[in-house]
Amino acid sequence: MEYFVDEHSIVRKIWGKADTILFIFAGAAAEFSLNKAVDWLYYTGKLPADPLGRLFSTVAYSRQIIFSERDEALQAIDRITAIHRSVETSRGTQIPDWAYRDVLFLLIDLSISSYELLERPLTLLEKAQTFAVFKRVGTRMQLTGLPATYSEYLDMRREHLRQNLIKSELTVDLYHQYRRHLGAARYQVLKQAQLLVVQPEIRNHLRLNTIPWLRPVLWGYKFLKLLRLNAFLRNALLPVAYKSQIVSLDS
Repeated sequence: MEYFVDEHSIVRKIWGKADTILFIFAGAAAEFSLNKAVDWLYYTGKLPADPLGRLFSTVAYSRQIIFSERDEALQAIDRITAIHRSVETSRGTQIPDWAYRDVLFLLIDLSISSYELLERPLTLLEKAQTFAVFKRVGTRMQLTGLPATYSEYLDMRREHLRQNLIKSELTVDLYHQYRRHLGAARYQVLKQAQLLVVQPEIRNHLRLNTIPWLRPVLWGYKFLKLLRLNAFLRNALLPVAYKSQIVSLDS
């Protein structure tokens, strides 16, 4: 049986834990809001109506690809491509390739930063493996201008962060929706999680609180992991509507 991602790959370890995926989710929520192409996510109306569900579906699709057999993963990627093509046809214009690349780039970046926050530093080889997996996704989607190496990706990532982020009215509206759907307490936890995993450019645009009070909480959380009590705390912080879906991400 051939899997899209090797069974021993670090990417499976990263995406096999609900804790890590939650931080990837949080970071994606921040960066999506600032992307200059965020209007595409507003076009169908699904993002403002259900921002958590829309973002969760993006993360869930990524996870499905990572843990599927090769042919099933390729079919899932093709479905994603077809969905985007349908939206493009409806709007009468194309999503720019840089916007697609931005999504791949943020998934690579957040996979690494979230795992390192919760587990351990990754080696250069492990980071390159993470890049290689998502590059294969982009290649299957027939994206142009993908970097050839992890080093080239880092340069392109920095350039994308400089060029493709802007705080707009849609940014403000999206954060309003986050707060409305999460409630005040969970909303503050979301912003703290973002503070710990996103790039400095994103923190500056969003003016996130510079006091990371969640970090000492994570130290206690790691201790609870040793006692296998961490799931109790994590689940208590999750919105009821998504709790079962997120808990099921533990593999």
